[in-house]
Amino acid sequence: MAACAAAFSLAAGAAQAELSDDVVKIGVLNDQSGLYTDLAGPGSVEAARMAVEDFGGTVNGKAIEILSADHQNKPDVGSNIVREWIDVEGVDVVVDVPTSSVALAVQQVTSEKDTAFLVNGAATTRLTNEDCAATGVHYTYDTYSLAIGTGKAIVEEGGDSWFFITADYAFGHSLEEDTSNVIKENGGEVLGAVRHPLSSSDFSSYLLQAQGSGAKVIGLANAGSDTTNAIKQANEFGIVQGGQSLAALLMFITDVDSLGLDVAKGLKLTTGFYWDQNDDTRAFADRFSERMNGQRPTMVHAGVYSSVMHYLKAVAETNDDGGKAAVDQMKKMPVNDFFAQDAEIRADGRMVHDMYLVEVKDPSESSGKWDYYNVLRTIPGDAAYQPLSESRCPLVN
Repeated sequence: MAACAAAFSLAAGAAQAELSDDVVKIGVLNDQSGLYTDLAGPGSVEAARMAVEDFGGTVNGKAIEILSADHQNKPDVGSNIVREWIDVEGVDVVVDVPTSSVALAVQQVTSEKDTAFLVNGAATTRLTNEDCAATGVHYTYDTYSLAIGTGKAIVEEGGDSWFFITADYAFGHSLEEDTSNVIKENGGEVLGAVRHPLSSSDFSSYLLQAQGSGAKVIGLANAGSDTTNAIKQANEFGIVQGGQSLAALLMFITDVDSLGLDVAKGLKLTTGFYWDQNDDTRAFADRFSERMNGQRPTMVHAGVYSSVMHYLKAVAETNDDGGKAAVDQMKKMPVNDFFAQDAEIRADGRMVHDMYLVEVKDPSESSGKWDYYNVLRTIPGDAAYQPLSESRCPLVN
């Protein structure tokens, strides 16, 4: 009798699950006017639209809608948008959110409001450590995986002394710290660091300090136009010609396109996706490119598509778009698509998948525009991300 009652209770709970407001609303929040526009921006909105269309446009007969907004790389702006989205617009899941300081602020709001949060553009490992949330999934990459990929590879090749030029906010701090740990664990040393404001145009003083340090490697712990500006100015100063090398610790294919192969050739970087890996990645990239005036997708764009599709599958399975309910179901299902194979979402919210160490081609190797990478090696997911045993996330026993 007790077993029957328990079974009836579970069935009743499942029957009561429903989609709020009879619609699933997806809010894509990112930088649409600043230094991270190309790597996320309108491309992430388009990737989310593609996922919704491919899913069929409805979940269990209910419509799917997409909203988007520009957070201007400001935590207060981002958190206020999300709060209004949830309270007024009925948004059920927030997606993308590059700029780690904004993502951390948004995760506080989505956690309070039981709203799913799929992080694709932000990188800080705080999102799955001390600031983790039961409603959050860190999907595409993080600073630990970048350090394990690029930092370790360069140290192993003899680049054993480093000086960092670091973006002065949560992402830059996390990337510098994680890479410094990898450098020291592999027998290298960090000679110093200097921090710059977000969206800097003049890197001359920072580059001169790095040059004066005598470090073999200048680590760029920044992203977007901050990275490309630093590389362009380093090239003008003749820093590489003088014997030092540059390590772009977070770089996207759109950055390489902006720099050109003459400037970017030989740079090693770590990515979670390259459009020219196989038939499936090329098929997605071709469709994306048709909608984005020829641009190939970054790993953020690919991650947005994959995470939205995985979320919609979870909601369809449970008929529940509550944040924790949806994320709990996402954790139960493996991810198998063009972006990741046999990947999983752990208890801390980290989506564990393979990463790739690549090298930017010499112009003579490239067959044309967007043919930019040689894939040097695959970094298995269990090696690419912080071990769960080291997690500081309260959700992990």
